[in-house]
Amino acid sequence: MTDVTNLVDGYIAAWNETDAGARAKKIAEVFVEQIEYTDPLASVRGHDELGALIAGAQAQFAGLSFRLAGAPDAHHDVVRFTWELAAGDDEALVVGFDVALIAPDGRIGAVAGFLDKVPAM
Repeated sequence: MTDVTNLVDGYIAAWNETDAGARAKKIAEVFVEQIEYTDPLASVRGHDELGALIAGAQAQFAGLSFRLAGAPDAHHDVVRFTWELAAGDDEALVVGFDVALIAPDGRIGAVAGFLDKVPAM
């Protein structure tokens, strides 16, 4: 489970990295080159598109960061985990649940994301 925990920690770190160059490096470490990421608001493929999606989320939710809400749950090549988006230790503004497929090389090959709590618009 340690490898999965480290992988999910890297996933969260990529979403929190605000420096574009450092974020690109983290994305390359955590995700396969042709990563497929889909959630209710986006569907992207590849490192560049994922990086742009993350940058957009950071701009929309400036001052907030992602954190895990509990331990990842994994079996075979699948891991699921709940995350929160909040300012520091404050109550989460957004809560989501992601399911990731782990590629043979140990990086994430695909993500299906779900939003459990979103702010009223």
